[in-house]
Amino acid sequence: MLAWLLGVVLFALGICASVALHEAGHMVAAKAFGMKVRRYFIGFGPKIWSFRRGETEYGLKAIPAGGFCDIAGMTALDEVTPEEAPRAMWRFPTWKRFVVMVAGSVTHFILGFIILYLLAATMGLPNVAGTPVISGTSCAASTQDPKTGDYAECGANDPSPARDAGLREGDEIVSIDGKATPTWTDVVSRVQKLRGEHEFVVMRDGAERRLTIDIPTVKRLAPDAKIGAEGNKLVDVGAIGVTSTPVYHYNAGSAFGGSVEFTGTMFVRVWEGLLAFPEKIPKVIQAIGGGERDPDTPVSVVGASIIGGDAVEAGVWELFLLLLATLNFFVGVFNLLPLLPLDGGHIAILFYEKIRDWVRRARGKPAGGPVDYTKLSAVTMVVIFIGGAVVLLTVTADIVNPIRIGQ
Repeated sequence: MLAWLLGVVLFALGICASVALHEAGHMVAAKAFGMKVRRYFIGFGPKIWSFRRGETEYGLKAIPAGGFCDIAGMTALDEVTPEEAPRAMWRFPTWKRFVVMVAGSVTHFILGFIILYLLAATMGLPNVAGTPVISGTSCAASTQDPKTGDYAECGANDPSPARDAGLREGDEIVSIDGKATPTWTDVVSRVQKLRGEHEFVVMRDGAERRLTIDIPTVKRLAPDAKIGAEGNKLVDVGAIGVTSTPVYHYNAGSAFGGSVEFTGTMFVRVWEGLLAFPEKIPKVIQAIGGGERDPDTPVSVVGASIIGGDAVEAGVWELFLLLLATLNFFVGVFNLLPLLPLDGGHIAILFYEKIRDWVRRARGKPAGGPVDYTKLSAVTMVVIFIGGAVVLLTVTADIVNPIRIGQ
């Protein structure tokens, strides 16, 4: 229990640090361009402590649920003093305001990458796509223990089809008999149905190689078998004697390239998750009502912290770090959606003003004034309402029916 609480607290602190660095990204960029930053605070609500350095007040507030960076004149509607007016943010060129706005998300991306690099250089990066990369070859054990699932020890007569055909550690199985096998599950399901000689295409050192593997018949647990249960049945299947690569391992040098590639994968998965987000909300509501919680449903920071606690309690620190990196990528991408009051909404307005002024100049007209944010207040309130409702739903689900690991 103590380890679980430690994990929850550490994950919550990680989230707070991410938010603090997000706002720090805005602040550093604004100061670099000469904009006036009035305040930089971690948290909301009553002020606990603060100090002033130069023209900026730095401090901590009572509710650790975010933070803010108060830049003078973020929009033309913001009140500024005569002293602040020349350095109001809205007066600066579009590209500088864009850099300031995007700096928060970029900070999340950098932080997520650093976490992934540390993970890669120490514990390795998971094969989240299930790519069929071979980690080793051995015999195709003739049978399995029906109860434990343990494979029989290799005997002198047990064949080693993959090894005999020349399959090596690090090879990626691209296809079998001309049919693509993008995942390890595809490889297993194909091989189990085959017997005799079949053509495998593998990727090795950037080049494709064709291998002919003679697939023997072995005994394996039936698909409906349950480990530890009595009466499990064995069925005849094909096997070639290979093991998959669940984790890619790197050294300090190669970890950089591995982290870059994995970061690209994370961006794709985060974007796919955002697109699928609306259709997962009904499952969250069902979970609140007592239905089984789908592990693929959205979680709040409460739920993420609970999973982080479970990971620490189980000693799976790589999951803890991967979850923290994923959260940073998600927040960074989500914050760039073109919706107010997100940074992406402000960025969309910047581009709108720029494109509008290009069109006006092409028509011989003077540039238009700053966008009137009051005309967008209704849309902004709708976004805030929907966002608040989603947060309420996910927090409720994470309290009454959380996603757990190792339970």
